[in-house]
Order: sequence, then structure tokens, then C-alpha cells
Amino acid sequence: MSPAAAARLTRPAPLADPAVRVFLIHHGGGSHLLYRGWAARFPADWEVCLPDYPGRAHRRAEPLLGDSAALVDDLRAQLADWWDRPFVLFGHSMGALLAYELTRRLLTEGDPLPRALHLSAFQPPSRFRPYEPPRHLLGEEELRDWLRDTGACPPRLLDDAAVWARFGPLLRGDFAVVDGWRPDAGAPPLPVPLSVSGGLDDPLVDPGELSAWAEYTKDFRGTHLYPGGHFYLTEHRKSIVQTVTAPVL
Repeated sequence: MSPAAAARLTRPAPLADPAVRVFLIHHGGGSHLLYRGWAARFPADWEVCLPDYPGRAHRRAEPLLGDSAALVDDLRAQLADWWDRPFVLFGHSMGALLAYELTRRLLTEGDPLPRALHLSAFQPPSRFRPYEPPRHLLGEEELRDWLRDTGACPPRLLDDAAVWARFGPLLRGDFAVVDGWRPDAGAPPLPVPLSVSGGLDDPLVDPGELSAWAEYTKDFRGTHLYPGGHFYLTEHRKSIVQTVTAPVL
């Protein structure tokens, strides 16, 4: 593996010979830090890999990308050097959208496919409803009020002017990506095992709609619901990792 390829991903516990790689794809407005501490919960022979989108973490100097197709291109380029082993994709919120679209892209391009796809806290395409008016076009106070009301980001991002100056543009850019996404109504079911999870009290995603992801795979592995809101996963890492590490080989 070249130094350049290795630098693209955060690998909390690098392995020389992993049995499986799992790529944990983060939410909009955030970074790989969503998954801080997760590596210790995976089997010892699983390598946890944490991609970041441009504009955050070690890629902070790079310009944001404004649509899902460009972000899928970016993810594909980041991960292409790591497909020499069986791999699994897990995506939360906007990360679920991108994990789904990335899998579709891999299928179209004839690239290796994940052994399993796990999607968290994102509506299935048939239930997707973009926000009106688009969130990235809201005024400053309107956007902050919406974020407070929905619990879509930690209060410290909203109450500290310096922190908001840094993260506000990230949130706007990523909201533009999500609200601008238009799913392909004719997309065939994926030939990949797919499971979905969400929070029972999520104000952004109706947990009752998540089971409709079964329409988008030939091998649906079930819906897993947990107490909590949009970021329920921070309190249920153990159970989620058990689902992700179900037999995939």
C-alpha cells in the first residue's frame, strides 16, 4: 500500500492481514470522529477504516463537494486501494445515502461489492422527501432553530460563535447534498445483503418507514430499532457492531 493511499483513510488500529475491512461512513456536518472508540468493539481480525469527506478532519483545506455523485466519486477513489479483502459498508444518515449510492456505483462499474451493506437513519428512496425550503438556504437563526428542534447536531455547535463559524458551512454544504439528491426510481435491487437501523424517537426519519429498504436488495437482513433520536447509535454501539459483524464470508 502506497503512503498516499494509506493517508486517505483513518485506521484506528491498522492490521497487516485483516480478514475483513469495515468502512464506517459518517453523517453530514461531521467527520470520522462519530466513530471514535468503535474499533475496539470489532473482532480482532477486522480492520476499521474511517473515510472523511473533503472540508473536514485531515482534509479540512479541501473544498466541499456539492452533490452526492461527486461525494460518491470521492469515496470510491478513497476506498479503491483497500478492496483486496472482503469488506462491509456502514453509513449513518447522509453516510447511509452515500453508502447506498456507492454500492450502486460499484455494481455499475464492475468493482468489488461489499459483502454486506448496513444503513442507519436514512429514508429509503421510495420514502425520501427533500426539505422545503431547502435547509442550506435557511437564514442563520432559522437553521439554528431547526437544528435545535430536531437534535440534528450537538448544542455546543450552535451556542459557540467560533465553533458555528467553522461548522455552519459544513452543515449547509451537506444539507445541499442531501436535499438535492434525487433517487433513481428505476434502480434494480442490489445483489448485496442489506440491513437497516434507526432510532425509535428520531424526528428526522420515521422508523416505521425504514423497513421499505427491503425493496432495494435481493437479500434483506432486517430492521433494527433502538431507543433514541437521530444519533441513537452512540448509545448502542455494541448491538450495532454485532449486526455489522454477522457472518459475511
